[in-house]
Amino acid sequence: MTTESTKIALAFSGGLDTTVCVPLLKEEYGYDEVVGITVDVGQPEAEFDEAEETADALDLEHYVIDAKAEFANLCLDAVKANADYQGYPLGTALARPIIAEAILEKAKEVGCTGIAHGCTGKGNDQLRFEAVWRESDLEVIAPVRELGLTREWEIEYAAEKNLPVESGNEGAWSIDTNLWSRSVEGDDLEDPSFIPSEDIYEWTTAPTGETELVEITFENGYPVAVDGEQLDAVSLIEYLNEFAGKYGIGRTDLMEDRMLGLKVRENYEHPAATVLLNAHEGLEQLVLTKEERSFKTQIDNQWAEKAYEGLINAPLVTALEGFINTTQERVTGTVTVKFQGGQARVVARESDFAVYSESAASFNTETVDGITQADATGVAKYHGFQSRLANSILKGAKQEAPTPMADGGEDQ
Repeated sequence: MTTESTKIALAFSGGLDTTVCVPLLKEEYGYDEVVGITVDVGQPEAEFDEAEETADALDLEHYVIDAKAEFANLCLDAVKANADYQGYPLGTALARPIIAEAILEKAKEVGCTGIAHGCTGKGNDQLRFEAVWRESDLEVIAPVRELGLTREWEIEYAAEKNLPVESGNEGAWSIDTNLWSRSVEGDDLEDPSFIPSEDIYEWTTAPTGETELVEITFENGYPVAVDGEQLDAVSLIEYLNEFAGKYGIGRTDLMEDRMLGLKVRENYEHPAATVLLNAHEGLEQLVLTKEERSFKTQIDNQWAEKAYEGLINAPLVTALEGFINTTQERVTGTVTVKFQGGQARVVARESDFAVYSESAASFNTETVDGITQADATGVAKYHGFQSRLANSILKGAKQEAPTPMADGGEDQ
C-alpha cells in the first residue's frame, strides 16, 4: 500500500482494463490522483475519441502525446535491419518502447511518483513497458496482473462502480493498431483450426488478379520516395498502407511464441512494412557482398529479437546498429516492386553501388578483366577436393574392416 505518493500516471486507452484501473489505483494502492496518458503512434481517430470521452466521464486529468514521427523513424530503422519476428514484421513490439518513453517523460513532468499499465500477466506488453519504466525511480504498478483480475470480474466491477464502459463489450476481436501494423487476436482466432473470415481485415482487401508496379527509392538504407515522390516517414508509411492494402499485400496468420513461453495465434496486417522490407532486402542483394549479407542476417536476427522483447535501447542493439549502419552506406538506389496475388515481389533494382558486372555474369562474353572461362578449370579441380579425399578414406576403411565369422564366434 502506497502512503507517501499522491499522483500516478496510467497508460490510458479508455478501454475496459485501463478504465477499471483508475479507481483501483486509488482504492487498492492509495493514490489520491490518477493521470491518464495516451500516446499517438498512428491509432485510428476513434480510439482517441474513446479515450477522451472516458477520461471526461471519469473526471480524469488526461494527456495525448503525438509520437508518430518518432515511431515512424524507428519503423524505418527496422527496415534497415530487415526486422521480423518468426515471419512477420514487428509492429506492436516497436511501438511499446516509444509509448513507454513518452508516458515516463510526461509522468515526471507532471510530478508523478508512480506509473501504471493495464496489461495482464500473460502477454508481452507488460515486459516491454516495464523494461523502460524500471530504469526510473517511479513505482511501477500493474493492477490487472497483481490483483489477478479476469475480464468477467472487470465487467462486474465496472457495472458496480458505474464506470463509463459499454459492459466491457469491445468487439469479438482484440485489436491493436498503429502506423506500422494491425494485429487481431482472441475469440474464435484462439482456435488454431479456425479459418478467419474476411471481416477480421480492415487494411487489406482480398487479393485479386490485378497487378501494379511501384518504385521505392532508398538513401543509406532508408526509403525516401515512392514513384519518385519524396515523402517523410509518416506519410510514406501511410501512403503504402493504403496503396498496397488495396492489392491484399501484407497479411500474416501464424502461431507466435511469446516471451513467457506461451504459444498464441496471431493475425496481422502490414502492407507498407511488407513492401518496404521486401524492397530493402532486394536492394541489399545487389549492393552487399556475400560475406556481408551472410553476417548481416545474424545481426538482423539479433536486432529483431531485442526489438520483440522491447529492449530497443539495450547496449547490444547499439553495437548491432554500428554494423548495420556501416552496411547501409551503400544501400542507395531504386527498387521496383510488383503487386500481384497478395504478394509484393521485387522485379527490378538499380544502384550506383551494385556489386555486379553484367559483362562478367553474361554467357555471351569470353574474357573479362583478363579472366577467361578456362581459368575456372583449376578452381573446379580443387573445389570439393577435401570432401572427396575424406570420402575416399572412409570408403577404404569400410572395405578393410574385418568381417565377423558366420557362426558368430571369434577368429582365434
